Amino acid sequence: MPTDPARLVAFDVLRAVADADAYANIELSRLLRERRVSGRDAALATELVGGTLRMRGAYDAVIDQLVDRRLDEPVRDALRLGVHQLLAMRVPSHAAVGTTVDLVKKRIGHRPAGLVNAVLRKAAGRSLEEWLAGHPVAERFSHPAWVVSALERALARPDELEALLRADNERPAVTLVARPGLATRDELGGTPLAVSPYAVALAGGDPGALAAVREGRAGVQDAGSQLVALVLARASVEGNDRRWLDLCAGPGGKTALLAALAVQQGARVLANERQPHRARLVAQATRAATAGLLGVVAGDGTRPAWPAAAFDRSLVDAPCTGLGALRRRPESRWRREPSDIGDLVTLQAALLDAAIESTRPGGVVVYATCSPVVEETAGVVSRVLGERADVRLEPATALLPEVDDAESAHLDGAVQLWPHRHGTDAMFVAVLRRTGESDATAH
Repeated sequence: MPTDPARLVAFDVLRAVADADAYANIELSRLLRERRVSGRDAALATELVGGTLRMRGAYDAVIDQLVDRRLDEPVRDALRLGVHQLLAMRVPSHAAVGTTVDLVKKRIGHRPAGLVNAVLRKAAGRSLEEWLAGHPVAERFSHPAWVVSALERALARPDELEALLRADNERPAVTLVARPGLATRDELGGTPLAVSPYAVALAGGDPGALAAVREGRAGVQDAGSQLVALVLARASVEGNDRRWLDLCAGPGGKTALLAALAVQQGARVLANERQPHRARLVAQATRAATAGLLGVVAGDGTRPAWPAAAFDRSLVDAPCTGLGALRRRPESRWRREPSDIGDLVTLQAALLDAAIESTRPGGVVVYATCSPVVEETAGVVSRVLGERADVRLEPATALLPEVDDAESAHLDGAVQLWPHRHGTDAMFVAVLRRTGESDATAH
């Protein structure tokens, strides 16, 4: 049975993720375009890549019960693809086995084909639940054990842990944002989402086929990210409200929404991004919202190039482990290590401190991460609050009537969204107000 283009694309993406630290979604888009794979084949390749990466840990636990030798990584990737088709998709066993064996012959060589054939035939004999009965929760739900521990601590509700892990393993719907004043939800089709006044879920198809998306009046954006922008726009400020800052703007989705919101409130946004190539992405993302932009600059957010107290509102969408977006970036769970958190926390605190310095007294700073990890969220905010006397925490929950049961378990008034409760990425959001008091400690 010949291997189809979709499976070859999927295998090549998995190898690029492993060998070149490629981002799966970017590499997948590139290969689909270059090889002119579209329609049902593109949908199949997308499911194979996303599903195999999400469930890699569970599939490895199955494979390791069937193989008593060390496997070369390309062979293991091929087996993961085959196991995903056998245990998680409605692909007939003979098709899953036959196409995987043919793929191995094409991409790896004839020698491992017999092993792959034998392993997959045995794997087809039981369901995934049967293979993993009695295994640790980390293997059954395909998360590294340290990630499970970090999520459980952040959640603070042990009875919801499996629901959260299960939600991480579900392929998310494509969510669009209709940028206010530029597009409407009706124009985008799909299903309006109650969680954000600008969000629409698409049942299928290519978002790029929509004129509003091509023109930058709308974009692909998780509803949780939309809510981060809404919190910044809705928070009250004392006095002038003309200049907003997006300190960590790349790749520009939040900036584009903020710029559209700013126009409606008589303000404009300065977008800062450290990496020049990501700053160019911000400029591209905001091409339809230039009326709401002060500009896009490339610079180190911890060493601002602008005067102190120059802005009325500032957003810090801080670099983080990304463990709140495992539905959309499934490879992240296998790339991160516990040791990553310390360096990130140092950077996050420095960025929040810089944002506070950039905001005038009476203005507000929103700190957000696409991670629920306590050290990166409540830990960073509490640390900065403890070091400064010129800032106070204000309730973010009151600014988001669209969501229920969203208060952080670790910082009163801060928002913690969850995929299993709210259908969004696990975004954390805190609001801090800059006061007129002097700093109590030297920096």
